[in-house]
Amino acid sequence: MPTPTIRLLLADVDGTLVTGDKVLTDRAVQAVHKLHGAGILFAVTSGRPPRGMSMLVDPLALTTELAAFNGGLIVEPDMTVVEQRVLPAEVVPPAVALMESFGLSVWIYRGADWYVRDVTGPHVDRESWTVRFTPTLVPGFDGLEQDVAKIVGVSGDHQVVEAAAVAARARFGDRVSAARSQPYYLDVTHPQANKGGVVKYWSAKLRISSDQIATIGDMPNDVLMFAHSGLSIAMGNASPEVQRAARRVTTSNEEEGFANAVEQFIL
Repeated sequence: MPTPTIRLLLADVDGTLVTGDKVLTDRAVQAVHKLHGAGILFAVTSGRPPRGMSMLVDPLALTTELAAFNGGLIVEPDMTVVEQRVLPAEVVPPAVALMESFGLSVWIYRGADWYVRDVTGPHVDRESWTVRFTPTLVPGFDGLEQDVAKIVGVSGDHQVVEAAAVAARARFGDRVSAARSQPYYLDVTHPQANKGGVVKYWSAKLRISSDQIATIGDMPNDVLMFAHSGLSIAMGNASPEVQRAARRVTTSNEEEGFANAVEQFIL
């Protein structure tokens, strides 16, 4: 049976489209423009908030919606909200408490706003630099339970982050989606706010088979989009488990893995 023609490439951002220093390389930009030239749509999805993805729009000439918060908030390139999936309010306090029981530092995202209780906490400076805006300092999260798009637990102990992810899935079941977006980040979002759901969104919007969608990523939260796409590509910097979940493996994000994948597997 012939391989279905790829109509859309859906890419993760951090660890995939950009380097470890969050740089969008010239070759990555050129690869996306080659996709445009070939009539293949290109879209991005990330655990980042929408404002943290806006710097990709102009260099990549994006016309497709951006799936922020792993699909929890879908916006037009001009940041107009298309679709939003938020956590049930009653889940927010126990999810925060669970993360804290593992010693994780906790952040909350509501709409365009990012809330922290410690601006000197782990990865806050790094995240501010990456998404290009600063968080709002709050003494606590009381009163912020409504309209929460994402709760993030942060720790430099990657095994603890994974253990917290397992515990969150066991505790909340199908009321949340809980997965690592970076080795040091646990993202808890609406159950349908996951990257597999983003593939389904594009399949329905474009009226194409999921077999005509290619996906590329590097982290455990990318595995669901691998499972729902016809061609899945893992980055060379992905863990062995993530690589095994994909049909193809490219080089790392420090070795132009995104551009290499576009040229070798898509075009």
